[in-house]
Amino acid sequence: MSSKKVVTVTVLVAVLTWSTVMTVLGQVAAVVTLLPSLGLLVQQITQALTGHDGARAPAGPVPAPADAGEEPPR
Repeated sequence: MSSKKVVTVTVLVAVLTWSTVMTVLGQVAAVVTLLPSLGLLVQQITQALTGHDGARAPAGPVPAPADAGEEPPR
């Protein structure tokens, strides 16, 4: 395992351990506030460990070709 992966896993374990300790100590509001950030952290670490670059096709509508007979947007 590369050193980058070791650091990544260490950070994930530290953050999840901290969240568990805060929950046990009754600081559920702090954990709930940070849940979106924790979810993003897990997602990013998963992508880093699996090697996905995250490149995807655009989610919006695909623009028509310039010669489709319409005026270009202003």
